[in-house]
Amino acid sequence: MVIAVYEAEKSLQLDNANSFQHDNPVATESTSFSDSPSSGQTYPDFPGFDSSSAKVWIYPTNYPIRGYQMKISEAALFQNTLVCLPTGLGKTFIASVVMYNFYRWYPAGKIVFMAPTKPLVAQQIEACYKVMGIPQAHMAELTGSTAAKQRQEVWKTKRVFFLTPQVMVNDLSRETCPAKQIKCVVIDEAHKALGNHAYCQVIKQLSSQTLQFRILALSATPGGDAKSVQSVISNLLISHIELRSDESPDIQAHSHQRSVDKVVVPLGEALTAHQARYLQVLEKFMSRLVQNRVMGHKDLRTLSKYQLILARDQFRKNPPPNIKSPQQGMLEGDFALCISLYHGYELLMQMGLRSLFFYIQGIMDGSREMSRARNELQRTPIFMDLYREMEAMFVKPSAGSGPQEVSTRVMIFSSFRESVQEIAAMLNRHAPLIRVMTFMGQASAGKGVKGFTQKEQLEVVHRFRHGGFNTLVSTCVGEEGLDIGEVDLIVCFDAQKNPIRLVQRMGRTGRKRQGRIVVILAEGREERTYNQSQSNKRSVYKSIIGNKSRFHMFP
Repeated sequence: MVIAVYEAEKSLQLDNANSFQHDNPVATESTSFSDSPSSGQTYPDFPGFDSSSAKVWIYPTNYPIRGYQMKISEAALFQNTLVCLPTGLGKTFIASVVMYNFYRWYPAGKIVFMAPTKPLVAQQIEACYKVMGIPQAHMAELTGSTAAKQRQEVWKTKRVFFLTPQVMVNDLSRETCPAKQIKCVVIDEAHKALGNHAYCQVIKQLSSQTLQFRILALSATPGGDAKSVQSVISNLLISHIELRSDESPDIQAHSHQRSVDKVVVPLGEALTAHQARYLQVLEKFMSRLVQNRVMGHKDLRTLSKYQLILARDQFRKNPPPNIKSPQQGMLEGDFALCISLYHGYELLMQMGLRSLFFYIQGIMDGSREMSRARNELQRTPIFMDLYREMEAMFVKPSAGSGPQEVSTRVMIFSSFRESVQEIAAMLNRHAPLIRVMTFMGQASAGKGVKGFTQKEQLEVVHRFRHGGFNTLVSTCVGEEGLDIGEVDLIVCFDAQKNPIRLVQRMGRTGRKRQGRIVVILAEGREERTYNQSQSNKRSVYKSIIGNKSRFHMFP
């Protein structure tokens, strides 16, 4: 490939640029050349720009050529582009093409690829290396675990960097990252660029020093609503959007059908009875907050954990004048207890009784370190009756397993760690037919179920892909980006308010063959949440495709 480029550029210097067409015999099998829109022109004085290599841009033909990828790549070379492509359709491929061309056009320039977590950074390096022939000696992975002094050296000597945005922010503010030499910035999972996210800080700091760099932002979903899409556009200086949805004709040939089944589960008599008893417990502790006028009286069935947290913040900012400080501490404790109990209520309603039991067991056996809550609950007979009944029901079953090859692969998502463990325990009873692994994000210290370090996360992904396991039960950490391999069936154990989360989950199937998605919803609120999230997603896509003028683009 390098030779092909060299020869092409040599022939360019002899020829007039305009006579250089696609069918030039010099282009080898792995490379094809496209005239850049500006052939034959003189270029403005871009610092560090090599006008001889700029007569062409290069697109690899060592992979099957897909029209949409080529079209998006070309657009992304000449404008700051937000690329929204369903998962599995080659966003990284497009990024590699753009990075490679900037690598050629700016022989001394630097190129940055950012992804939100270390495991994603590691995955993207490998993917980019496969697509484009940037010598490995010119590439570097920078993480927070590399000493700052050492990073300074790497910034000087290498040209293509893969890193998390936090590291980039740190190095920009230390002035070890040479901002003016950066010519191309790729941002993966770009929908995260909201508020004061590290992505936004990087672009702010870079653009305060230079505007001579190209931005390419990648995401499977641009945002949960039009407002957040606009924020991403503004924060990442986007001037052009390339959006494809599952319905787009140019990608249909390349994506496999995915059927989505919605299963609505009624609570049933037993759970309804437990719900009523649990609400009585909640009522008891909530009524103290209501009596002290720090919480309005709400129907407990429609209350949300978020409303409780808002009320507590309000109470902290301006406590009622009649409440003295010892009593303030009491109420603070009541808020904490109600928020915990309400979390339990959500578990009961979405996941069932066993999840509720494991959560509460953590409070009662002291592993959650909530001694005040435990003492209060122990003094509440109606609660203790319920707890003892659950205890009698859920004595842990033992599980055996033995590996064997099965081709079906299943991924199950649930938002709560307790529920992930419970689902895994239930499925383990069906070993060796079902061979289960669990997958969770990094834990906050000390509470409940222990999380996985990033190293363990990569290990799980590797073992699931190669180790004879056929079922992965995951919290939301499995939604984003990590290439878990081909999955045939996805079960969503709970609905997501945010359409981004659901799209990410669905993106785990239908990459190489047909996939099926089953969403299990509790009757009532959870079902409404799901329907709302689906219509949000449709309206965001509609507003981008049908009404681009609605968004303010960066010039």
